[in-house]
Amino acid sequence: MLGAYDSFGRIDRRQRTALPMSDAVARLRGTTDASGVTVLPFGNGRSYGDSCHNDCGALVPIRAPSADMSLDAESGLLDAAAGVTLEDIIALVAPHGFFLPVTPGTRYVTLGGAIANDVHGKNHHLRGTFGCHVTSFELLRSNGESLNCSLTSNPEMFAATIGGMGLTGIITRARLQLMRVPSLDIDEQIVPFANLEDYFDQAEDADQANEYAVAWVDQLATGRSSGRGLLITGNHAHNGNRRAEKQATRLSVPFDLPFSALNRVSLSAFNAAYFAAKSRKRDLHQTGYGSFFYPLDGVAHWNRLYGPRGLFQHQSVIPFETARQTIPLLLQASRDAAHASFLTVLKRFGEVASPGILSFPKPGYTLTMDFPNRGAPTLALLERLDRLTIEAGGRVNPYKDQRMSAAIFQAGFPSWTELEARRDPGFLSNFWRRAALTPPHS
Repeated sequence: MLGAYDSFGRIDRRQRTALPMSDAVARLRGTTDASGVTVLPFGNGRSYGDSCHNDCGALVPIRAPSADMSLDAESGLLDAAAGVTLEDIIALVAPHGFFLPVTPGTRYVTLGGAIANDVHGKNHHLRGTFGCHVTSFELLRSNGESLNCSLTSNPEMFAATIGGMGLTGIITRARLQLMRVPSLDIDEQIVPFANLEDYFDQAEDADQANEYAVAWVDQLATGRSSGRGLLITGNHAHNGNRRAEKQATRLSVPFDLPFSALNRVSLSAFNAAYFAAKSRKRDLHQTGYGSFFYPLDGVAHWNRLYGPRGLFQHQSVIPFETARQTIPLLLQASRDAAHASFLTVLKRFGEVASPGILSFPKPGYTLTMDFPNRGAPTLALLERLDRLTIEAGGRVNPYKDQRMSAAIFQAGFPSWTELEARRDPGFLSNFWRRAALTPPHS
């Protein structure tokens, strides 16, 4: 069947071939003719790039009913189908005093997608990646085997699948150790910083004192305001609130815009207003988990603001030793290229190692920028950001990527060959074909 299985970046939009889960399982278990077609699991389409596409084969949508999960309310161990979303999980576990130990910036990703991309959140310095809290999962391979994978059972496949971008098989079920919290509400504090040096001077102490820490940077500010931003920290409140928030979108972009609404003029005005408004909220205050973790989830289809050509997201991690020199260069490169980033986020990664062999985070600072797609000038900027990142000893996030070269990917992830050795030959993606199976200098 054909369908619009776009990535969230909406760069390469087209009808794509998909197999229903039942048909894919039948093929993988050998009850029907597979005909040599490669497949790739597809969750909820929240990856920004082409790691979720397989245009030379077929996608396998893995969404599952929200009821397909169970919780041990004593231990906080969740057993769930891989196709449930993080929102589904929160709704089940919140009344029992639990929350996700790690969450990305949207609640609309699937459990399987969170594992396959080994997502991270605002508390990496304490909890590491999502994969650090996965105790086991069931993995369906193209030879028909269904493997139970954990640190002690099929440990090599366990390590390859966490952060393996769906290339080792289809995760059908998983078990996740949740975090007990005193409340779902967050005690939030916002501290403005005048420049990047000011941020770097505060960031480590902020991590040590808080469960969550992240910075918003005004990427367009120049002159004396260059590098200004907001350091946002948070901890779970102690008011005993266990109510999961109902899904609600306050705003929506109901149709595709014929142009990008995000440009230097509009974003400069927005950034100035946002900085001023948030700077006035310096006192410790309480906020719901939705606005703290998932502010953009409140605007349905916000990616349409970037116009019909879509958006590129560039996320890099720069080691501590070179971050103070390189982060300003990355921001300056985007200003020099006259590219405005709608959302510019900076935070620290800690020392907690992931069990996954291809996990993106490593100790250092991670910078995320979003750019409207303007064709060749945007691609040239992204290549410049890639080079600065690699020269600083960093790496570029593969599951946020749509165009990274094989040379850049392999320089940042020298362990990619370990995943290739364990990749299921029946599974492939556009990203892996381009970044791993293409010679670096071709």
